[in-house]
Amino acid sequence: MKIGVLLPTFRDTTRDALDAARRAADVGLDGVFAYDHLWPMGSPERPSFAPFPVLARVAEENPRLLVGPLVARIGLVAPRVLVEQFRSLALVAEGRVLAPLGTGDKLSEAENHAYGIPVLSPDERRAQLRDVARALSGEMDVWMGAGAAATNDVARETGATLNFWNKPADVVAAEAVRGPVNWAGNPREDLETQLDELRDAGSTWAVFAPTLDTERAAAWCRGSVTSQ
Repeated sequence: MKIGVLLPTFRDTTRDALDAARRAADVGLDGVFAYDHLWPMGSPERPSFAPFPVLARVAEENPRLLVGPLVARIGLVAPRVLVEQFRSLALVAEGRVLAPLGTGDKLSEAENHAYGIPVLSPDERRAQLRDVARALSGEMDVWMGAGAAATNDVARETGATLNFWNKPADVVAAEAVRGPVNWAGNPREDLETQLDELRDAGSTWAVFAPTLDTERAAAWCRGSVTSQ
């Protein structure tokens, strides 16, 4: 199981994000990710950096890390623009770009309204999700945020990996019988036990919020490899 961490991009500068990426690379984590929000959830007064420019800088400075947004939200830009954002990132990080995608939900609708971006229906977002996944398939690994059954079906139809946010390991394991699965969310105090559970559930990645103790996660990785 690969380990990744989300970068702290809800800041006034990118300094913390760039430092966090360097630490992740130094301890041997597999990848770093960036939120795709116009502001932190529920805090419209706070800043948020767009994911693709930050990830391009990170990829250039850390040539071993895999990079990707978590998740790139359908409906913020036109599908063809989103596809080209991923392809542009791949020009900087050839072979190291992951393409996690999501349809968004009611919690993120306020961002659209604030910037005059139409809120598409769930069916319209799923149709765009399918189009973007098909366009990127074969160029990079595509993930999809797990949610409604219809969205999960799009993932299976397109060969994408389902990514669960903060779900228990047994939920991940139940879906793993249908196809590839990943997990993302908050680290627990018993991090090593959490990682064991996610690995045993069949998750191919565990991506944690910026509060992750990266050295503990890296130590678990080394121990896991040694025990195999």
